[in-house]
Amino acid sequence: MKVGLFIPCYIDQFYPQVGIATLQLLQKLGCQVVYPQGQTCCGQPMANSGFEHLTHGCNSLFVDHFDGFDYVVAPSGSCVLHIKEHLHEPAREAAATNIRQRVYELTEFLTDILKVASLPARFPHKVGLHQSCHGQRGLHLAQMSELVDQPYSKPGHLLNMVDGLELVDLDRKDECCGFGGTFCVAEEAVSVKMGVDRVADHVKHDAEVITGTDVSCLMHLEGIINRRKQPLRVMHIAEILNNTI
Repeated sequence: MKVGLFIPCYIDQFYPQVGIATLQLLQKLGCQVVYPQGQTCCGQPMANSGFEHLTHGCNSLFVDHFDGFDYVVAPSGSCVLHIKEHLHEPAREAAATNIRQRVYELTEFLTDILKVASLPARFPHKVGLHQSCHGQRGLHLAQMSELVDQPYSKPGHLLNMVDGLELVDLDRKDECCGFGGTFCVAEEAVSVKMGVDRVADHVKHDAEVITGTDVSCLMHLEGIINRRKQPLRVMHIAEILNNTI
């Protein structure tokens, strides 16, 4: 199985360890992983700001680098959702369509395609899972806890395979952290208050680590944690699933 590794630009620039953990994890699980060197931004920031008509260059470049793989996998629900819904290339629409149908967020790929039943991972800590909006509401990585008595979560299912990990039960499992791409810029005060509430929920339940599938959300929460000097840290789920110590 040949997998094209799609690493969003903000992970590449600020959290490269997440990309490394994703690569190592996929290799451990038997995938032949290729990282196309010339990849750049998928175009989501422009589209979110109302300038999707300016993303043609990003779309063309994405097709250039990811056409021909069995699957394309990324450790970012928001970027994957953008590709699934917005990748078009008029001159090569068949190739773009094929990519849209074969691009997966990491935990979605592990659960739905590889059908992982066990992981050689160990992480002896209390962990709170933040269900990001793009992942939950866009990619359906988890069911809404308000609607289902015992909601199923693909990230939660994988975390429960990790030796020593205790997944804490939060009060408001589905609540947005307030990042929301350009929302955190346009509505800074509201965004921060939402993030403060999410962090407080984890602190209340004695979590040591907040994890999730989107580094953008975790980056927002990490900023609040650091400014308030709270006893928490954030880690992308790939780092935990790849951890063996």
